[in-house]
Amino acid sequence: MTPKIHTRRSVGVVSTQFFHYVNPAKPFRLRVGRELPEFTLAYETYGELNADRSNAVLVYHAMTGSQHAAGINKHVPGVGSRWTKEMHIGWWDGFIGPGKAVDTEKFFVICANYLGGCYGSTGPASINPATGRPWGSAFPVLRFVDIVESQMLLLKHLGIPKLHAVIGGSIGGFLALLTATRYPDFVRIVVPIATGLETTIYQRIINFEQITAIESDPNFKGGEYYDGPYPEVGLALARRIAHKTFVSLEDLKERARDEVVSHKPPYGWYEMNHPVESYMYHQGQKFVRRFDANSYLRIVDAWQWFDLIAEADGTSYLDIFSRCRNQEYLVFSIDSDASFPIEEQRKLVEVLKGAGVPTIWITVHSDKGHDSFLIEPKLYAPHLSQALERG
Repeated sequence: MTPKIHTRRSVGVVSTQFFHYVNPAKPFRLRVGRELPEFTLAYETYGELNADRSNAVLVYHAMTGSQHAAGINKHVPGVGSRWTKEMHIGWWDGFIGPGKAVDTEKFFVICANYLGGCYGSTGPASINPATGRPWGSAFPVLRFVDIVESQMLLLKHLGIPKLHAVIGGSIGGFLALLTATRYPDFVRIVVPIATGLETTIYQRIINFEQITAIESDPNFKGGEYYDGPYPEVGLALARRIAHKTFVSLEDLKERARDEVVSHKPPYGWYEMNHPVESYMYHQGQKFVRRFDANSYLRIVDAWQWFDLIAEADGTSYLDIFSRCRNQEYLVFSIDSDASFPIEEQRKLVEVLKGAGVPTIWITVHSDKGHDSFLIEPKLYAPHLSQALERG
């Protein structure tokens, strides 16, 4: 769902900036052993860095999000038609801005598009400097720790000596936990939202279905589709598979209530005959206009392989979180979340408290499902602003 612009307290018109890492003597080494001689991260910042550089807040976006977390940005150089109208308003505009939960009159907020993404950061759709053509299937396999490490280089470039807070929802929560456990002295406050410690069996199945949907599309061609045609059918199906975990059944029913049912079959013989079918079809078709299939696969693959203990270079949960006793955690659950159910946050909180980490656990009551953390700022703002102020 596209967020609404909060014009009265918006950061206003913003632009994407670019961090270019080029170091022939020290190429960026990936977890699986490959190297990138250079890469670019697209990022945005909001607010001002204070004199002692102690007010920086890093926000990790969700799986198919972007660096554009707040304000209005109608154009990102190099992204082209993928920067659709629904991308123009920041995906967390209700949370970030003057007087909002993440107050830009107090904090310097940073959000970067993931390495492997498709909104200005280096990814499969980017040009491979060795060939002059899109990377495609040649783009290296990623792990979430690679995304964290690339953003640590960005923070160094920005002159950030320490983070006041790191915040992440969904798989962005995985990245927040990784940042906190890999760099315990670098982070003060950690806010994992609607996330967990691991990839559940249920999520592995959902992810596997998405991967096979894309790779089964004849137009995917092993990832070499940039000369066309695009694997729209497979990517749209993958999005529909995922989307049903983002919203509750009640919210899905409500969203689809006014959906126009198309009786013209999009392909094959089946004719859609219910608003919910029309709604889900539309979600897939809308998504393929703004995202790259290879980027989708790289991020889902990293999700499948996510191992917090290993990627934090630890031996157990107790080991990695014992490092974090000087941090403070604010963990959010959503009671209607099908993607990361409350049980996943319960496990996280038990591990944190078992390691002696100061932790507050808030359960948000919402009928919006997993998407709640994107579209209902009023449910989170009091707790989030208090946590940031307390730190």
